[in-house]
Amino acid sequence: MKSVAVYCGSATGTNPAYQRQAEEMGRLLAQRGLTLVYGGGRVGLMGVVADSVLAHGGQVVGVIPDFMMGKEIEHRGLTELHIVASMHERKLLMAERAEGFVAMPGGYGTLEELFEVLTWGQLGLHPKPIGVLNVEGYYDHLLRALDHMADEGLLRRENRQQLLSQPDPAALLDALAAYVPVPVEKWLRPGEE
Repeated sequence: MKSVAVYCGSATGTNPAYQRQAEEMGRLLAQRGLTLVYGGGRVGLMGVVADSVLAHGGQVVGVIPDFMMGKEIEHRGLTELHIVASMHERKLLMAERAEGFVAMPGGYGTLEELFEVLTWGQLGLHPKPIGVLNVEGYYDHLLRALDHMADEGLLRRENRQQLLSQPDPAALLDALAAYVPVPVEKWLRPGEE
């Protein structure tokens, strides 16, 4: 694994631990020689991660849709900044450039990006590791909801196991590096709904 897409908030949130862990994630990505692939903004947790990677000598690839340019949210100090036409193109390019995915605390956009790469993995479109940085239990409720889906037979157990979770950046990056993908032969078998 040489690159990691990080999905996270365009705000820093109310808990100072979110920003501290974003800084730590950036430091570790740089120290481990992992290129950060992210949404290209300079604001919120996404800006904190990017700035931390850069401050520690790492590489950062930003991907931002053109409608966000000029609103003073794009980060102009990146290794690479790709300007694309739509959110769809942004997510596709980020997924193509990344060899692993991390969701840190964030809102709707973070969840949407996380669930898209999970769905692509479930369908066998990629075998890349996916994890959440569960800072101080931020994702506890979400993880319980996914367990409930599996318990109810609406999410296959092997697909539930696709999503890794760790409370600190080092443990999560270690888990991503050690991930062995579950082979996806068939997403839906005849007779299953």
